[in-house]
Amino acid sequence: MIDALEAVAAETGKTVPQVAINWLLRRPTVSSVIIGARNEAQLRDNLGAVGWELTAAQVAVLDTTSDVLPPYPPYALSPARGFRPAKPCAGLRNDIMKLNPGLLALAVGAFGIGVTEFAPMGLLPVIATDLGVSIPTAGLLISAYALGVVIGAPLMTLTTGRVPRRTLLIALASIFTIGNLLAAVSTGYGMLMAARILTSFNHGAFFGVGSIVAASLVPAERRAGAVAAMFMGLTIANVVGVPLATWAGDHLGWRASFWGISALGVATMAALRLTLPALPAPEGSDAMAELRVLTRGPVLGALGLTVVGASAMFTVFTYITPILREVTHASLGYITAMLVTYGLGLTLGNWLGGRFADRSVDKTLIITLASLTIILIVFALLMPFKIPTAVLIFLWGIASFALVPPLQIRVMHAAADAPNLASAMNIGAFNLGNAIGAAVGGGVIAAGFGYPAVAMAGAVSSALGLIAVVVSVRREATHSRRHPASVGTVEAM
Repeated sequence: MIDALEAVAAETGKTVPQVAINWLLRRPTVSSVIIGARNEAQLRDNLGAVGWELTAAQVAVLDTTSDVLPPYPPYALSPARGFRPAKPCAGLRNDIMKLNPGLLALAVGAFGIGVTEFAPMGLLPVIATDLGVSIPTAGLLISAYALGVVIGAPLMTLTTGRVPRRTLLIALASIFTIGNLLAAVSTGYGMLMAARILTSFNHGAFFGVGSIVAASLVPAERRAGAVAAMFMGLTIANVVGVPLATWAGDHLGWRASFWGISALGVATMAALRLTLPALPAPEGSDAMAELRVLTRGPVLGALGLTVVGASAMFTVFTYITPILREVTHASLGYITAMLVTYGLGLTLGNWLGGRFADRSVDKTLIITLASLTIILIVFALLMPFKIPTAVLIFLWGIASFALVPPLQIRVMHAAADAPNLASAMNIGAFNLGNAIGAAVGGGVIAAGFGYPAVAMAGAVSSALGLIAVVVSVRREATHSRRHPASVGTVEAM
């Protein structure tokens, strides 16, 4: 084979790698990951392997001498210019970046779950008034959901290890749908609480299994981006879904919001069935093996980092409305605009986090946590001023959700041989951070330190996460130098 490549290289005036890559790229099933480059532009700039064509005879020689790939028949012969696809195909970059229906279906499910989790924050006064309970009592509906996610994530994952992945995701979406239907027809606080807990049980397993499925739908070097694409539904829920659910609750009653979310559940089940391939359950699924993975130091460290990162976000976000009302002296219109602004920041941050985590998980975490710490400190200082507050809320949203893709990928890597439970537990860890952050922020307020101190508490949590990542990276680097043959780092992803 090498002799044939050298002969063709001599004929064309190209290098052997350029000839080999040009030959490989004539097969639609060969992606850039095989040839060690991220996109066609990189190949064009660095190797000059595209933009020219081998002749039919040259391709035939390489096909004949190849011990790796057989001749590829779907190419029609063009005597003047060699082999061409029978139907024109898009460039390699466009093939990679085109819309993935499976990822879109997962994002729809994430959108529905995001609205379910966060919309009640804007509906608390309406729910409390209608059901005759206090706002703090109504707030337990949010805490109960978060704790239900923590419990449901391992429970659902361990008991469904042998269920085919597409079937499992559809079943989880059905639990989500039934829970929201029960919420929509609730006649009392107890029934609504039960509906919220039932709904929460799908949350961790859906995102955990969904992350694994999303990563399997794309080449290896695009995994973080695929996870980010699914979580994009969660961030868009904060931009569109939560304000819409709040508006519907105010004008049509809070039950109308849950009816709408139930419709999203039905749409999710249909989309998953139509777009995802039949995905078998992981071979050799072992619940005990999955549990043992959770005892590993790197896995526990990754989960702990998620708890810390989420608590930094929710320490402040839980109380963003009273912060803006009492300290910024903002109107209701301004508060609504800031919630949308924060949601837009979350969406952009999620995309950026996935993009940069594909290059380096650890560097993305370090830069993001450092930025989040600084932003929250400045927010504490400039909270009384509307224009700086608007800018900082947008930047805070970016930093908050830029953490999500690298945190999820870090857990999936640390538990690579049994990722399902660990991935689901990471979603539970995020919700545990939600509960802890809300408690910390509430404690700061109850102690009389004031709302700026809430932002400072969030900054402390973020700084602790930054320190943990830096220490972990240095420890891994030291271990790698001592045992180079036995260590695979996150960067290898």
